[in-house]
Amino acid sequence: MTDMIVNLHSELLEEKLEQKGVIIRRVVPPEKHVVLEWVGKHFSEKWVSECDVACSVTPADCFIAVKDKELLGFACIDTTFRNFFGPTGVKEEERGQGIGQQLLIHSLKEMKNKGYAYAIIGDAGPVGFYRAKVGAVPIENKPALQYIEYLD
Repeated sequence: MTDMIVNLHSELLEEKLEQKGVIIRRVVPPEKHVVLEWVGKHFSEKWVSECDVACSVTPADCFIAVKDKELLGFACIDTTFRNFFGPTGVKEEERGQGIGQQLLIHSLKEMKNKGYAYAIIGDAGPVGFYRAKVGAVPIENKPALQYIEYLD
């Protein structure tokens, strides 16, 4: 996979997103277990570990998309490394409705508020999506996670 970089002062982060009844907000401590279980059910145990890190700080560095009390997606920042966006995911049947874009832009704005000028999207899966939505460009070297051996 490819790491990408995003300029957090990009005009693309200023566009207004249609909410469609979806609320993007931080995870609060009493619901951490619910979010971690949901991530494990819909994604991977590795992402559960990263999400746990994001939910273990106050305020949480994990954001969720909720509609009518239903969890539709999540996004984390500053988990595997500082200044990294991800992991992020949207429930399969909810994809294509702009929820991932809402989570992405909300998260990147929070990173800008933390004082970052740029953000790294680690191990970016949908490179075209990130390029189109926030102007992300590939980093021309080996991904940071390539050097980490997992204990699987």
